[in-house]
Amino acid sequence: MDSQPVPIRTTALRFARAVRMLLTSEVGGRAKLMFAGLIALLFGLNGLNVVNNYVGRNFMTAIAERQMNEFIRQAVFYVCVFAVLTVTGVIARFVEERLALLWREFMTRRAVDLYLEEETYYRVEVSGTLSNPDQRISEDIQAFTVTTLSYIIMLFSSTLTVVTFSGVLWSISPLLFVVAVFYAACGSYMTIVLGRPLIGLNYERLDREANLRSSLMHLRENAEAVMVTSVEGQQKTRLLDRLDALVVNILTITAVNRNLAFFTSGYNWMIQIIPDLIIAPAFMRGEIEFGVITQSGAAFAMLVGAFSLIVRQFNSISNFAVVVSRLSALLEAIEESRKSSVSSIELVKQDGDLAFDQVTLGSAVTHPLLRDLSLSIPMGTPVLISGPHAAAGAALFRATAGIPTAGTGRIERPESLMFLPQRPYLPPGPLRQYLLPPGSSEGISDSQVLNVLRSLGLDGLADGAEGLEKEQDRDMSLGDQQLLALAKVLLARPRYVFLDRIEATLGREALRNTLSLLRQSSITCINNGEEGDTRDLYGAFLDCREDGSWTWKDDRT
Repeated sequence: MDSQPVPIRTTALRFARAVRMLLTSEVGGRAKLMFAGLIALLFGLNGLNVVNNYVGRNFMTAIAERQMNEFIRQAVFYVCVFAVLTVTGVIARFVEERLALLWREFMTRRAVDLYLEEETYYRVEVSGTLSNPDQRISEDIQAFTVTTLSYIIMLFSSTLTVVTFSGVLWSISPLLFVVAVFYAACGSYMTIVLGRPLIGLNYERLDREANLRSSLMHLRENAEAVMVTSVEGQQKTRLLDRLDALVVNILTITAVNRNLAFFTSGYNWMIQIIPDLIIAPAFMRGEIEFGVITQSGAAFAMLVGAFSLIVRQFNSISNFAVVVSRLSALLEAIEESRKSSVSSIELVKQDGDLAFDQVTLGSAVTHPLLRDLSLSIPMGTPVLISGPHAAAGAALFRATAGIPTAGTGRIERPESLMFLPQRPYLPPGPLRQYLLPPGSSEGISDSQVLNVLRSLGLDGLADGAEGLEKEQDRDMSLGDQQLLALAKVLLARPRYVFLDRIEATLGREALRNTLSLLRQSSITCINNGEEGDTRDLYGAFLDCREDGSWTWKDDRT
């Protein structure tokens, strides 16, 4: 599993690539327009802050000099500036959130596409090179988009603040300006030194949080099996071990945060008194008005705050670096999974018959599961794969399905081919959506669907067409789930269907009925079955021996 952050240079390149992808995408125009509006609002906010600084100075001076009329006038100005600041700030926040949502939607859609293309999700999982890809796609993308925009806005706003308030502070006191720059530089350096370990620690924390959550999900999904096999003790040990690892990590993070907080708290408190220490003597000498003291304090705080972005946001920055690194690792794993493959078997999809050319499965050094299989299975010839070496048929099923399998050779596979594994998979959703995926329901009526269900003994699942819209029963038996998968095959009517030891879930009588229905629908069946299976329903037989050899018998000849 990956447990270390991706190098900084790689992370920076990935970050730039993510931004470029958004700007050049189909939603790039909207994103640019929203970002331009956001920048305009930030200019407005910064200008209003400068105006507010001067209004505040005049307001305090009026109080000190007991000028009631000026006090009322400046109070009105103050309220007006606050009102405009509020409206502008709320609109800017709204635009920022909409832009973040647009970016998140775009990135999530693209990540899902990449993850599901070319069986990438499977290759990433079996490679073991990446932990918790689901969390990276859902949570990390959300954190990346929101935080990226937040930092871009903070950086831009800080730059504007530095430009505008440097002039204000320099006009009050050049010494105070120099102190502000030096103070912020020292604070940023010390924050980086004290807080740098947080990047690696937060990276580990996200993985350990996800590991604990996945263990709890595993327990929930396999509750019945855990109870029947009485392995609660093992599950408890596993959960507590993962909890202990998480607690140790969090304790280390809190220790680093404690040391960092000692410095940053003192740093922030000193910002309040430094300008008074430098400016107050000038007021006492009568060189400046009283309002200048409050103005210098506000300007100093604004300028130091702009320079101290690292100090104020280091915890957030360290978490953001982790998120970028984790997303970089996700993209890296997806790209690597497409370059490498466990199998060297050439899989070709075409319109002809299902054919195998010099296919060897398993290691060629030791005893292979199947050696030099060369044959063609024409349409209309139901085939039984059997023999004492059952693993050979299972490996052939996997290789034909495109699952990376050790071996060599070439498999020519028609596009119209479906697979039924031994353990059926029933995705969530309405019955109709499962039986008739989008784009495949043209020309298939509800009565046809119900007739197929009835022929398989599943008429109780849907009481009329309305029943096809209800959610599938997740607690139905494995046999009924397998029959439901067969109903999907009968409705799709592919040229071939490859079955993998489904008698274990169906039973012999249900299997005979299934094979009969497939034959009536002109669907050529290849069944990886058992040696003792009834052979009268098949037209050809592939017997796999323990030494990897095989024999082919076609009853038609």
